[in-house]
Formats: sequence, C-alpha cells, structure tokens
Amino acid sequence: MMDDLKYGTRNKRGDWSPNQPAGTAPLFVFPPQPLKLLKWLPHYFLPYNVLFFLSALAWWHWVVPPVEVMQTLAWGWVLRLFAVNAAAVFLWYFAFELHLYIRRAQGNRFKYNGRFPADTPSDVFWFRSQNLDNFLRGFLSGVPIWTALEVGVLWAFANGHVPWLTFAGNPVWLAVLALLVPVIHEAHFFCIHRLIHTPFLYRWVHSVHHNSINPSPWSSLSMHPVEHLLYFSTILYHLVIPSNPVLALYQLHYAGFGAVPGHVGFDKIELGGDSAVDTHAYIHYLHHKYFEVNYGDGLIPIDRWLGTFHDGSPEGEARMNARYQKKKARLNAGRG
Repeated sequence: MMDDLKYGTRNKRGDWSPNQPAGTAPLFVFPPQPLKLLKWLPHYFLPYNVLFFLSALAWWHWVVPPVEVMQTLAWGWVLRLFAVNAAAVFLWYFAFELHLYIRRAQGNRFKYNGRFPADTPSDVFWFRSQNLDNFLRGFLSGVPIWTALEVGVLWAFANGHVPWLTFAGNPVWLAVLALLVPVIHEAHFFCIHRLIHTPFLYRWVHSVHHNSINPSPWSSLSMHPVEHLLYFSTILYHLVIPSNPVLALYQLHYAGFGAVPGHVGFDKIELGGDSAVDTHAYIHYLHHKYFEVNYGDGLIPIDRWLGTFHDGSPEGEARMNARYQKKKARLNAGRG
C-alpha cells in the first residue's frame, strides 16, 4: 500500500491533487530542450503506445479478413470485426473498472475526486447511474461507429481507392508515420474538442460526455453519436496520407483504447509495494472539472499557446479565473 500523501495533498472533501503541476510534452518547444526530450521519450512509447500498436498488429493478423474478402462489404466479416471490437473494449475498460471502482483495490488513494460515481446517483444519467449510462452509450453508439469507420477504411484499402504502402518498400516513411500517429490524434482531438465546446454543439452534443464530472473508465466512450463520429474520424487521415492499413488500425486503437487512461480518475495505479504506473490523467481530469481548460492532452502544447492550459497549480487557477473575468467583461460589454 502506497502513501499518496507523499506525492500530493488531500482536501477536506477527500479530493487528491499531485504536488507537481501538470506539464506538457517537451515537443514543439522553442528553444529545443534535447536533454528533457530524451528523458521524456520512453514515456512516449511506454506503456500505452507500444501496446496499442501491438494490438493493431494483432487485429491485422488474426481479426481482419484477407484482402479479397474485404473488397466486398458483407455482414459476415463486418459483424465478426464488431464482435471482437466490443469484446476487446469490454475487457480493456472493465479491467480498470473492476480494479479501481468495483473492488476499489486502492481505495481513493491517488483519486482526484474522492467520491465514487456509484455512490452518487443523478438524474442526468440513464437509470440515475453514471456507470450504466456510460457503459450503454459506449456500446450502443461508440463501438458501432468505431467499427463502421474501420470497415470503410479497410474496404477502401482493399479496393485500391487509396495508396497502400508496404513496410518493405517504404520502411522509413511508415516508421515516421507510426511515430506521428499520437501527434495526429492530438491535433485532431484538440480541433474537434474545441469545436464541440461552441455553445450550440456543447448543448446538444458534448454535454453528454461532460455529465461525467467525476469520470471513470466507462466515461471514456460516453459520448453523443455525433461526437463518436467526430472522435473516431481520426482514422480518415489515412485515406489522405499515403499509409498502410496497420497504421490506420493503430490510429483507431489509439483513439478507442487510449481514451481510458485519461478518464480513470486516478493519478497512479498501484502495482504492489511502492511501484505504480502513472496514468497522466490529470490534464484531462482538470478539463472535466473546469470545462473550459485543457482541450488537448498536452502532447502538443496548443492550450499553452492559446492560454487555455491549466496545470492544477494555484497559479493555473489564477490564470483561469482571470480569463473567465475577461470573458465575462466582454459578454457584459456586448450586452451593453
């Protein structure tokens, strides 16, 4: 059992926050910081990115049918792909849910919001249950839309409608593109996320996701169908960029499976003894808490550039409040 108070503080409500403010990746910074970049680089690959790339390879070898089969849209291979996606999402998401929220194996140690969603029923959710609401939304529209886009892209590759580069013939470019998959996701996510925070789309679309102010693993894919479509459309870049279907699958897995770490609600997942895995969830948790900060996840420091970054520190709180006051003054001036 770890002592989370060595790493952060807990307020009177039981909410925990880390001692170290959240930071953005040392990419796209000027002047460059090569030593800091080298120290950070292993975190770019481990543990999640390598895992999602390996899952894409596994799908390609054992789940995706032969090319000649994919040239024709047929219920057989489409439903098989949907079933495997649904099973994988359930197992991956449920592993976090079971450990942290059902068994509560580490209590509320390292938990940003000290409460558990199951303990606070709310009318904003189906059946007054955040967990059931989030679960159903993920499987009723999230996984079907994920699979539909996946099928469409695989069909396009199989029929030669887009360039299909081989790893043997284009090793350097495809290696670079594989490294850029998280960057593509971050840029896409920021743009669509900022879009659905505009008043009309927030009210009718994105508010569904933000009902989960205290997010948990099932919250990751709890979205309106329109948001699911925008979110998973990140795979469509591989219809424009010369690519390979394995990398298109990686792009989709990065979005689908990669949504979980940012919504687990814990800063660290204990492994036993004094060891733990950092979730890097704090940036996105702050977005769920304050709504108008941290539209990206920090791989590209767009929020820093635009003044919407909140690192969880008192200084970050002051900057956010100052920005809110300026916005309020502009609105009042407009009404006047």
